[in-house]
Amino acid sequence: MTELLTAAQMRAIEQAAFDSGRVTGLELMERAGRGVVEAVFEEWPELAQSPHRAVVLCGPGNNGGDGFVVARLLKDWGWEVEVFLYGDPDKLPPDARVNCERWCGLGAVEPLTAETIDGYEEDHPDTVLAVDALFGTGLTRPFNDLGNVQDTLNYWQAASPQGTAPRVVSVDIPSGICSDTGRYLDAEGIIPYDCLIMANLTVTFHAAKRGHHLASGPQGCGRLRVTSIGLEGFRQTDPNSEGLLRFATDPKGEGFLPLFQRAGKKTAHTHKYTHGHALILSGGSGKGGAARLSARGALRIGAGLVTVGCPPEAVVENAARLDAVILAQIADGDALGRVLEDQRINALCLGPGLGLDRARELVPVALSAGRRTVLDADALTAFADRPDDLFRLLHAACVMTPHAGEFARLFPDIAEQLAAPATTGPAYSKVDATRDAAARAGCTILFKGPDTVIASPDGSCAINSAHYDRAAPWLATAGSGDVLAGFITGLLARGFSPQEAAETAAWLHVECALSFGPGLIAEDLPKELPKVFRSLGL
Repeated sequence: MTELLTAAQMRAIEQAAFDSGRVTGLELMERAGRGVVEAVFEEWPELAQSPHRAVVLCGPGNNGGDGFVVARLLKDWGWEVEVFLYGDPDKLPPDARVNCERWCGLGAVEPLTAETIDGYEEDHPDTVLAVDALFGTGLTRPFNDLGNVQDTLNYWQAASPQGTAPRVVSVDIPSGICSDTGRYLDAEGIIPYDCLIMANLTVTFHAAKRGHHLASGPQGCGRLRVTSIGLEGFRQTDPNSEGLLRFATDPKGEGFLPLFQRAGKKTAHTHKYTHGHALILSGGSGKGGAARLSARGALRIGAGLVTVGCPPEAVVENAARLDAVILAQIADGDALGRVLEDQRINALCLGPGLGLDRARELVPVALSAGRRTVLDADALTAFADRPDDLFRLLHAACVMTPHAGEFARLFPDIAEQLAAPATTGPAYSKVDATRDAAARAGCTILFKGPDTVIASPDGSCAINSAHYDRAAPWLATAGSGDVLAGFITGLLARGFSPQEAAETAAWLHVECALSFGPGLIAEDLPKELPKVFRSLGL
C-alpha cells in the first residue's frame, strides 16, 4: 500500500464494504483479530511453538472487540489468557459485544482499573504477551482524562522498546495516539513519560494510517505491520473527505521509471542540455562547501550541466574542489541577472552556505527570473524577520525546504498551532501545517524531518517516512540537507514538477543513506546514487 489513511477514510472504506453486502462487521473483526495473532507469531516464531500466558486489555469500542477475538484465538491455541475490559460491557458496540460474549464462554472478563491490574506483572511473571486493544484509530479524546486506567499501564513502559517481557502488541495504533497525526492526545499539555503506551509491535489493517508515520507515532508503534482484512478494491465514498495522502515516490508504488522517462531518460540520442542546466549559488571564500555538496547532488541525480556561481574571491577555492561542475563569477545581483540571460539555465538553488546578506540580494533577482528554484538554509533565514516579503516574490515553480526551526521563523503562527497540546482528535498535524504553509507561500514546501512532509498549493501532499525498516538516523549529519537541496534542483532541471522533484529527491536521499549505512557523511550521498539507480533498473 502506498496510501496513508485518516480514521475517517478507513471508516468510509469499511462502510463501502458493508454496503456492498460482501462482508459484515463481525467478519472484519474476526479477520482483524486473526491478523494480530498471525503477526505476533510471524514476529516472534518461538511463541507459536508452545502455549504461553497473555493478558489482553480491551476498550469500550470496536478495538476492544478485536481484542476479544485475539484472546479467543490465543485460548484456542492453548494459551492461558486473562482479559480486562475498560468500560461497561453492556455498552459495547454490537459486534464487540458479540465477541465479548463469545469470550465469556471461555474465560472471565475482569474490569480494568488500577486496583485490578496493580502489580499484575509481578504476580504473573510468566506473561509473555500483553495486547493493547483499548483505543484504536477512532480515539478523539485524551486518554489521560479517562480516570485511573492510565495508572494501570505504567508498567508497560519498562516492558516495551528494549524487548523485556512481556512483549507489547497494539491493535491498530498504541492507545492514546491520534491516528491522523501521530500525536498523543493530552488534556494537560504534558503526559508523564511512564504513562505512554510504547508497543514492541503494532498491527494495523488494510493500510497504514498517517499517525503511524508522523510525530510520536513511529516511536510508540515499535515495529509496524500492515495486514489485509479483505478490503482491497473498496474505496472511500465520503465526499467530504480530503484526498488520500501518499508516501513519497516509491518504486513499489507508482514507480520511478515513468517519471524519469517523462522527464527525459538518458539515452544514446540525448545530450547534456536535454537534461537541464542547474545553477547553484555559493557563498564567499571559505563558505563554499555546502554549495559544492548541492552541486554534486544535482549532477549525480542527472542534471546535464551544473554551475556554481560564487563571488570572484572564491573562484580559486571552488576550482580546486570541482571538476565536472562549471564555475561562474557572480559577485552581486546584477551579475546574477546577466548570467540568467542564458535561458538554458532552467533550475536554481539558493541557500546552502550562501550567507544572509548575499541571500537578501540574490534571492529577489533569482525569483524574478521565474525559473524552477530551490530555497534552502540561508535563503530562508535571510527573510525570517519579514517572511511576507519573501512570499510576495515566490512563484509556483519554487520549492522551499525548511527544517523545524526555519519553518517556525517563516510561519510562526502555523508552527505555534502545531506545537500546541493535542487536546482533541483529529489534532493539528504536520500534514496540516505543511499544507497551510504551501498555500500561504504559493509554492511547494518540503518540511524536513524523519517524517518529512511535502505539500503544494493545490493540496497535493506526501510523506517521506524514514521510520521502521527505512530508519536512517545517520542522515543527521552536517551537509545532508545541502545534498537534498541539490537532488531536488537536479530533478527540477530534468523537468520534474516541484512536487515530483521534492518527493523523489526525499525518497532517494533516504535510499542512499540506507544503501551506505552507518558512518555516512554528506559527501557519500551523491556517490551512492549510481548504486541506488542500478537497484531500481534505471
